[in-house]
Amino acid sequence: MNHGGMAVALVGATATGKSALAHSIALESNGDIEILSVDAMTVYRGMDLATAKPTSRDRDEVHYHLLDLVDASEEFTLAQFQAHAREAADAVWMLGGSVLYVGGTGLYGRAVLDNLEIPGQFPEVRVELERSAEVDLEGLYVELERLDPVAASRMERTNARRIVRALEVTRGAQRPFSSFGAGLRTYPAARVVQVGLRADFAILDQRIEQRFLEWMQMGLVDEVSRLLESPAGLSRTARQAVGYREILRHLEDGAPLEDCVRDAITASKRLARRQRSWFERDPRIEWFEDPTLARQRILEVLNSPDGFVRD
Repeated sequence: MNHGGMAVALVGATATGKSALAHSIALESNGDIEILSVDAMTVYRGMDLATAKPTSRDRDEVHYHLLDLVDASEEFTLAQFQAHAREAADAVWMLGGSVLYVGGTGLYGRAVLDNLEIPGQFPEVRVELERSAEVDLEGLYVELERLDPVAASRMERTNARRIVRALEVTRGAQRPFSSFGAGLRTYPAARVVQVGLRADFAILDQRIEQRFLEWMQMGLVDEVSRLLESPAGLSRTARQAVGYREILRHLEDGAPLEDCVRDAITASKRLARRQRSWFERDPRIEWFEDPTLARQRILEVLNSPDGFVRD
């Protein structure tokens, strides 16, 4: 558990300019502000370009945390990320620094900023449920209605992934899935002030396309090929990364590269919209379209009592 040091969060959709803004703020602080990257895919070593991971030069200039935690062949869970984030924040605060959380992975942000209680993983139970879901998903939903009617009421009876996860926890932990916290659509009092950066989708779409084409020129196909050729390959979770999964279609299935690039750009644009929708549901976020005003608010928070984490 952290001890209530100084922190602020910068959130928003991909390509809004969060990373550049955060880097400049931390750089100008002369080491007083350190960045905790709240991203589900920058935790993987070797996945650098299409995750927009800070470069080696960036990391020479500013202290970054939560990058390159595991090999791309490994599975990595939300609970593991939360534990690493707590340790990283404690390390920064112990030395008298301030934490700037930066990222667009909404669930990971909620886990860290709201200190969510995260259900465990029960792989053997999950495998059994996934097999059952292939032949009798309706039966699993009926079981969930009986064991945890609250959880069942929060999901569609055709959503296999969510039904399996809820039953996995309910069976494995011997307690209802819904008993783990109040749910993601409930927003408690803020522990950490959140500053949101947003831009018009027309601007984001242009940035996303240009950025992905630049990644291609920088060698994205070669990067994915190296990951694929490593002895252990890529994990299930690493394969879900937008940009990587489309290039994998080209390398593994022979899909035309031009089609895969187009699909990756489209998927990235859709991701930006999902991220915006996720964050805009949170009434605690203070939104800015002007990066200069967002910068001013971040520094204001870190230089006032608002910057103390409310534990």
